[in-house]
Amino acid sequence: MIAQTILLGMLGPWQIVLIVAVVVLLFGGRKIPELMKGLGSGIKEFKNATKEDEKLESGSNESKS
Repeated sequence: MIAQTILLGMLGPWQIVLIVAVVVLLFGGRKIPELMKGLGSGIKEFKNATKEDEKLESGSNESKS
């Protein structure tokens, strides 16, 4: 936790620009939207799975009592 805070505190605007430039050079401008679309759908799947898990847990807790 502390290491993450220190790392984020050390990143300035120029470092972020440099990281974005390297990502664009590595993946190309056309590939980035596909990567972001895949990331978004993965996050959506994860949220749906956690909601289903919470529903199952609350249903099992109600049946126990």
